[in-house]
Amino acid sequence: MKPKPARQERNLTSDEVRKFRNMIYRYYRKHRRNLPWRLTSDPYHILVSEIMLQQTQVQRVMGKYEQFTRIFPDFPSLAGAPLRLILKEWQGLGYNRRALALKRIAQKVMKEFRGNLPASVETLITFPGIGRATASSIPAFAL
Repeated sequence: MKPKPARQERNLTSDEVRKFRNMIYRYYRKHRRNLPWRLTSDPYHILVSEIMLQQTQVQRVMGKYEQFTRIFPDFPSLAGAPLRLILKEWQGLGYNRRALALKRIAQKVMKEFRGNLPASVETLITFPGIGRATASSIPAFAL
């Protein structure tokens, strides 16, 4: 039996890229869900949603995100909050190590970055609980 020849890779034309992009945008406009974290470009709120969404269904996060960000609206409030209160508000999301990571991230942001979440993927992947996918999505959604 003869082996199959290797598949030839080719670059997409700008027209093909444009058509694909338009197809994705049309799908999104038709099927998108109204999610509260899509209504903000605040880096803190994007971070909270990205950490909450790690291994957790969107429906479950929707029930917790707004209350959590109301109680802890920014890095200073989360960094200074007692861990027991953070875990109480996190209850129902599972994987409590993510809540601990969020608190540690908030403390690091306050101490080392003057309250501003860095936009660099390479810096974000050094934070607790943040891997490459999360580190890449935060600057993509936060302005």
